[in-house]
Amino acid sequence: MRRAHVFILLGLAFLASGVAAAAPAPGLFRLDEGPEAAGGLELRADGRFAYALALGALDERAEGRWERRDETICLFTEPTPVPPAFARAEPGEAADPPATLLVSWPGGEAIAGIDFRMGLDDGSVIEGYTQYDGWRLPDNDARRPLWIEVSEPIHRIGPVRFELEPADRARLHLTLIPNDLGIVNFEGACLDETADGVLFLHRGGGVMRFTRISAPSAAR
Repeated sequence: MRRAHVFILLGLAFLASGVAAAAPAPGLFRLDEGPEAAGGLELRADGRFAYALALGALDERAEGRWERRDETICLFTEPTPVPPAFARAEPGEAADPPATLLVSWPGGEAIAGIDFRMGLDDGSVIEGYTQYDGWRLPDNDARRPLWIEVSEPIHRIGPVRFELEPADRARLHLTLIPNDLGIVNFEGACLDETADGVLFLHRGGGVMRFTRISAPSAAR
């Protein structure tokens, strides 16, 4: 469903591409980051924007307002999305043997690919990631985990550390609450604008390049 937002946005841009180019903003822009990434940015004449990106396992989108600040265009997601969050869960029916770490969706489906760091009682730290049945210490490993730090790398969730108590019996079951997963929270993220209408979006320590593919769209 999220991927559809990308192609709807790009499809609207294609239909409008016969219109003569206007000032550098507003308008419709295509992500120009190689064949692996599909995405677009729409800056509407009424001060609203729409953004979408599909890259591998990542699908993200955002809507909100944009404004000019001197020679810069800045984006603000509206309404502000609620970020995903890890939360402790009540242990369900135990596997045999039970997982040392299990992360699941609210409906109970286990999640693979959750990165973790695990501090053990001998002072060592283990790093790894979950499988579809969680992750467990080998049966012949007598060490006990004292804390576990988890993160989801695709959507940049975490890291969050959980301390294990005796009642946890050296196991941790977490729920990943999605909330507004996939919606980017632009809080004044700004674009550098060139004279020929190329935009460079600065976010997360990197830069995304967009090129114009249509004239401005009217308010809807």
